[in-house]
Formats: sequence, C-alpha cells, structure tokens
Amino acid sequence: MESKTIHLILIFIFLIPSQLHSSYAQTWIRAGYWYASGESPIPDINSALFTHLICGFANVSSSSYQLIIPTADQQYYSSFTGIVKRKNPSIITLLSIWNGQASTAQGILGDKVNSSVLSSMLSQSSSRKSFIESSIRTARLYGFWGIDLFWLWPNTPSDMINMGKLLDEWRAAVDSEPRKPSQSRLMLTMAVKYLPAFRSMTYPIESMKRNLDWAHVVAYDYHLPLKENVTANPKDDGIGSPASGLAVTQDGSMSYKYIKWYTRSYEAKILYNASYVVNYCIIGLSWIGFDDVEAIRAKIAYAKEKKLLAQEEESAHGNKRRLLLIIFLPITLIVILIALLVCYLQRELLKTKGKKFLRKLSRSESALNSGSSHLQAFSFSTIKAATNNFSRENQLGEGGFGPVYKGKLRKGQEIAVKRLSKTSTQGLEEFRNEVTLTARLEHVNLVRVLGFCIKKEEKMLIYEYMPNKSLDFYLFDPSTRHLLDWTKRVHIIEGVTQGLLYLQEYSNLTIIHRDLKASNILLDHEMNAKISDFGMAKLFKKDVLRMNKQREFADKKGLFINKLTD
Repeated sequence: MESKTIHLILIFIFLIPSQLHSSYAQTWIRAGYWYASGESPIPDINSALFTHLICGFANVSSSSYQLIIPTADQQYYSSFTGIVKRKNPSIITLLSIWNGQASTAQGILGDKVNSSVLSSMLSQSSSRKSFIESSIRTARLYGFWGIDLFWLWPNTPSDMINMGKLLDEWRAAVDSEPRKPSQSRLMLTMAVKYLPAFRSMTYPIESMKRNLDWAHVVAYDYHLPLKENVTANPKDDGIGSPASGLAVTQDGSMSYKYIKWYTRSYEAKILYNASYVVNYCIIGLSWIGFDDVEAIRAKIAYAKEKKLLAQEEESAHGNKRRLLLIIFLPITLIVILIALLVCYLQRELLKTKGKKFLRKLSRSESALNSGSSHLQAFSFSTIKAATNNFSRENQLGEGGFGPVYKGKLRKGQEIAVKRLSKTSTQGLEEFRNEVTLTARLEHVNLVRVLGFCIKKEEKMLIYEYMPNKSLDFYLFDPSTRHLLDWTKRVHIIEGVTQGLLYLQEYSNLTIIHRDLKASNILLDHEMNAKISDFGMAKLFKKDVLRMNKQREFADKKGLFINKLTD
C-alpha cells in the first residue's frame, strides 16, 4: 500500500531587534502572509487577530531589477491596506518581495536554484540601487507601511556578503526617504532559514541586527516526500512512514478551513503527536498534517518556557539589545507558501488575442471578487502538432462544444483538446464561462484546465488528459459495464460528491454545474472521478445565493398556497 502525505501549515518564529518600537516588546507580534494569487478574498481575513499582515508577492525584473506587480493582482495590492484596516485600524501592512514563483518552488522542494534574479541583483551596486528605489516607491504607491524580503534559499557565500550590503543600503535609503508628515518610516523585515549557517553559507547577522525590524524564521513541521515509497503494511501510517507525495488537492496544500470541513465530512479523528508537535489525521490513504489547537498551544508554551519573548543579548558594540522570538500563528483562512509549488514552468508569451481574452476574464472575475487566472495561451501550431493535425485517430469523442482530441506536447505531457466547432450549440460566452470557472478551481475531483487557444475563428480549451474516459463509457456499454464493481462505483460516487461539495460549500463562490451527467464525469488512471464541462455552470456570491434561495422558497410557498385554495 502507498501512504500519501500532505504538508499543510507552516509556523514562523520571529527575531525582532531593538529598533522596533518599545511597545512591541510588551506583547506578542501576531503576523501572517496573504498570498494574492490564492483563493481567499481579502475581506475574509479577520485582521483583528493580527498586528501585522504581509501581502505577497512582488516579482523582480531580471533586466531593470525593479519590482513588478502582476497585472491581475494590482487591484488586490491597492485595496489590501484599506480593507484590512476596517476591522483593525492599527494593523500594519507590509509588501513582500520574492525570488519568483519557479525559483521559490524549487527551493521549497530542496532543489538547487541555478539562476536567481535576486542573486544577480545583489552582485552590482547599481542593480541594488534600482531595486531599493523601486521597492520604496512601490510600497508607498500601494499604501504599505513596510517591505519584506522573502528569499530563503540564497545560492552562494557571495550572496550572503552582498545581502549584508543590500540591507545597509536599504536601511540608509529608507531613513533618508522624504516622507509626508502622516507617513512613518518604512519597516524592513526578511524571511530566513532556521539555521544561521547552511551549505557553507552564513547569514550577515550583524547587518540584519543593524537594519531589520525583524527577521522571521521559516520552520517547517514536515516536508513533502520527494519520491514515492512503498510499504507492505497499510497500517504503517504514522509520522515518518513511507509516502507517495501529494493528495486531495493538486498542489498538496489545504487551508485550515478546508481541513476542518474535510475531516468533519469523513468523521475523521484528529490526532496529536507531542514529539513532532503537530496535529494530523488519516483518511483512507491520505495523511494530513497541520497545526491545530494542541500544536499552537505547545509552541507558544515552548517559547515562553525558554524565555524567548524577551531575551537579552550582547550586540557588537557591547550594548544590550532586546531580541524577541515570537511564534507566527498560522493564518487559518489562507493557503500559505506550499501553494507556491503550483506551476514550475514559465508560460509562453500570450498572443494578442490571448491577451485580450485574459483581460476580459480578469474583468469578469474581479467583479465577483475571484482570484486571478494562471492560464497558458497555446499557439495554434502547438496544438495542431500535439493532435497530429486534429487527426481522426486522435479524436476521443464529440459533445455540444465540439470534438475532443487527445494530444501530446513536446515535453511529453498528454492533454485533451476541446475544439469549438462551427456548428456548436455553445458560443463564445460558454467558452469564456468555462475558462473563467475551471481556471480558478483546484480540487482533486475537478478536471483542471491548462490553457486555451484562440486564432481567428478557432477557439480551443486545453485540459489535463483523463486516460479512462468518461463514466458513461462504463455504465452504458455492456462490454465494459462489468469493469465497474461496487467498490469502484462507490469510490466514483464519493469523488463526485466531494467535487460538488467543494463547488457549493468550500469554494469562495457557490457554483452550480447545471449539466452533471455521466459523460461529464471523467476518470483518471486510478479511476478517480473528476467533474468536467463547466460551460453551462452558474456562479453566485454566497449572500446572493442565500437571498435567491429565500426568494425562491417564498415564491414556491405562495404558489403552493394558491394551489391549495383554488
């Protein structure tokens, strides 16, 4: 049997030098990251629970070394501070900068990052100056009160030396910045590994003490397995047992809210391991680890027991400097950092029509407070080559949208291509509707859209390939019906149920599929059910749906009374 492990929630420990305002030394700093490309809306954050919130992540240009805010995320950055201050006027917001999605994901997996935009930036004083000026300008533009550098995996010892130079120059620029009377000095923070020295590299500790308001140490409770392991004993499911990697969600991450709902739906027992200080549960072959009440209490108690809240330490000048080690509580509404594992590859440059289409999607999504789409705009030549010029041998079937083809990209990835036919009963609106919905939904029981292709009148959707076809192939064909025993049927029913519950309960928007049938339930290589075809789907805001349900109930009640009295 294989046991699948999911690493979920991270704990952060903060090291806060004495530059911090003295009032901070009397209370715990409660801070958290909000990932702009995640699914959790800003208004859902209970900012009253925090003293600081960090909005991430800004990219760095590899040519100018200036900050880049993704176009689809700009609306969230500009409104972030204003929204979180409604519940907590005293909260301090910071803008976080990272090394790019692909490099950060490689670092999380433990792989060496060969090329790094931050490493290149550090090597030249002119590049550092461009970066520093841009970071200050961008933070002020979007209303942030501080800047955070999230770079856990420097490459070389020279990176560490140059990092010390950057921090000195950064602090000098922040201190000399012309400010309005209402503006306070920008805070500077940085995420670091839990070891001051690793891989023959040492952090510039003295520079960090001089220049940072704090450094937060990212400490993982558990690491994702990097390869599959197999054990003959299915009951060997404790911490440290062989595991095969991601499960339940496509990137292996789950928010606290989803974990609690998921465990309740399966009536799973949540356990606590005092040795590893982690809560976990086991559902089938899936292992879920996270921080619940027991883990958080233990970590806070540990910090207090070790007197880490106010420890005295000598500085380089012989003056005592107060250091605070503070547990960074996990944000229960937000998928943190492990979600960075999504999408390693850089996408191709979008064609003109693809860009216009994405802008339309972005506008329609923003009206519903939804997240941004991370889609690849495939060229027509790429899809044509992948499907062998849309050959009949590659055709898998045909539906209301048009024919569906099996394809194989140059790197070997198998795909399914839905091609809008001229006689299709669905049009551009259904096409856009399906892309808008499926692009932002991630669940193990939903078919994932990889991208789209638009060229003149050609419109195509590109999906992950499902090798075991659709459910109707087994239900209505006498020659294949026997392949579905009752165990497999129950497994498929359970998968469809989980997918529908996600759409209607866990997703930020309630989504009604409206076209659920056997042909729209696809099966992967392990016969896991995945709901597809969202062209007819409708989405609602939670409050709008409740209002509609109440109105519908009232209308039906009135109609029922009328019938009785006729």
